[in-house]
Amino acid sequence: MAKGKRTWAPNPAEPPLVLTSTNGESWDDEADVVIVGFGGAGVCAALEAQAEGARVLVLDRFHGGGATAISGGVFYAGGGTHIQAEAGVTDAPDEMFRYLSLEVKGVVSEETLRDFCDQSVSNLGWLEQHGVPFEASLCPVKTSYPTDDYYLYYSGNEGLSPYKEAAKPAPRGHRAKGTGMPGASFYEPLRESAYRAGIEVEYEARVTRLIIDGQNQVLGVEYRQVKRGLWSKLHRWLHQAGLTIVKYNPKLATKLRKRCFQIEANHSVVKRVRAVNGVVLAAGGFIYNRQMVRKIAPGYGKAMPLGTASDNGSGILLGQSVGGKTDLMTRISAWRFINPPEGFAKGMIVNKNGERYINEFMYGAAVGEAMVEEQDGVAILILDRELRKLAREQSKPGKAQWFQRAPALLNLWFNSKEAKSIEELAKVIEVPAETLKQTLEDYNAAAEGKQPDRFNKDPEKMHAMTEGPYYAINCSIDSKRFPCPTLTLGGLVVDEPTGQVKSESGGVIPGLYAAGRTAVGVCSRQYVSGLSIADCVYSGRRAGRAAARGEVYTSKDAPTPVASSPVEAKP
Repeated sequence: MAKGKRTWAPNPAEPPLVLTSTNGESWDDEADVVIVGFGGAGVCAALEAQAEGARVLVLDRFHGGGATAISGGVFYAGGGTHIQAEAGVTDAPDEMFRYLSLEVKGVVSEETLRDFCDQSVSNLGWLEQHGVPFEASLCPVKTSYPTDDYYLYYSGNEGLSPYKEAAKPAPRGHRAKGTGMPGASFYEPLRESAYRAGIEVEYEARVTRLIIDGQNQVLGVEYRQVKRGLWSKLHRWLHQAGLTIVKYNPKLATKLRKRCFQIEANHSVVKRVRAVNGVVLAAGGFIYNRQMVRKIAPGYGKAMPLGTASDNGSGILLGQSVGGKTDLMTRISAWRFINPPEGFAKGMIVNKNGERYINEFMYGAAVGEAMVEEQDGVAILILDRELRKLAREQSKPGKAQWFQRAPALLNLWFNSKEAKSIEELAKVIEVPAETLKQTLEDYNAAAEGKQPDRFNKDPEKMHAMTEGPYYAINCSIDSKRFPCPTLTLGGLVVDEPTGQVKSESGGVIPGLYAAGRTAVGVCSRQYVSGLSIADCVYSGRRAGRAAARGEVYTSKDAPTPVASSPVEAKP
């Protein structure tokens, strides 16, 4: 590389600048609220801050959207939304609260969870006011994600034990109207609403460090923006191309991503913007910072990252650079979805000892958690000929989404080991034959109603596999043909009423807020479909509102940034 060229570094944060003088001429721009990241949480924070009368500037490393724009566009909402009512569903905030209490497990206070549930109806209405489309077509079957015929569904474990005994089940997965994975249908109306409101957005702008005063109050940010014209267009094209092909050619996507980083390093200019009232960090999680993942949660290192290159931990690291406290960083959601096809879920999943360890109809993130946290990442799906045939039938066009049918068929044909007897299958998959045989006998007895299933699986959702041949599909976290998507759930600890970032030394960091997957939130203990986006809306609006009302820095002139050495922040 030529002299003077910069190389990309994986840790995307530098130590903060500490300001010592009072000459304000060194700032390139000023806004009441500066938001880092223009994904689901960032756009909600921007809209809310602007509605409070603040001048808002948003900085995004790429071109907005984040993981929200490429997601399934599911918003977890309940308590009696008009969508639920139109579908003939009755629900109440208390029922939603009782169910989520089992999933959230105290990761936020009872007061915050109740507020989240109480605000659910109004947050859905707020999204609709900004143009996000929803529809009241209720999916009649339990599935990880419905076909394009349905837009309201049971997106979690509501109908399974012990959840259904604790709270009246209700479908709360409100899918944005659109085909396939309509994350863009959810996000783009919010982006357009932000544009109409006059919110200023700067793209290809990577925030590298925070600017603080001697009392650790956050005053603004420093960022590197790719030069407009050829380089910004190439950067945007490379990023979009990487998003398009990552599922099919992850190695090429990685190369394109690194080329983006090189452009940032070699063809960008440094700018500094003053945030009069506060900075909101809404830059996503850290699943694409593979070094952080391997260091913090090594058990998930071989899984497939779910998100975008924006999810590189930059927001979390920026917060840490000024003493921000983190928690639940090891909480990563692993998605081992096996339904559809339902034929898979009617089979049984075993570990390396040939033992079952979960109800196979549980939500995929619950299956994934048990697989990684309790079974060293091992999951082997056992089927018989009848279930294999059923799974093939259920994987035909029109019976599931293409992204559900494709892996099911791929694994049926190319990741399936066959044996005439269960003893022979045990030998093929290298598990104890006697244990696997006993596991199957117990499963069959429960399926035939002779004894209760130890994992409370409904007998109607089971299938007695009494005759060979038998088939085994490797569903483990490192399976090459059955990738396991993962996303991070932990982040910066925030003051729950405001979203202000808490300090490792106690109290909060003045002028700094966090939202979405950059922060600890409602879904940081366990994920169910739609809960992350719902938390982005809830926490984004909260942080934007609080930042807009934040205390104004009282000096007549903002201090001048003083150069400091660009040492990388540690994950």
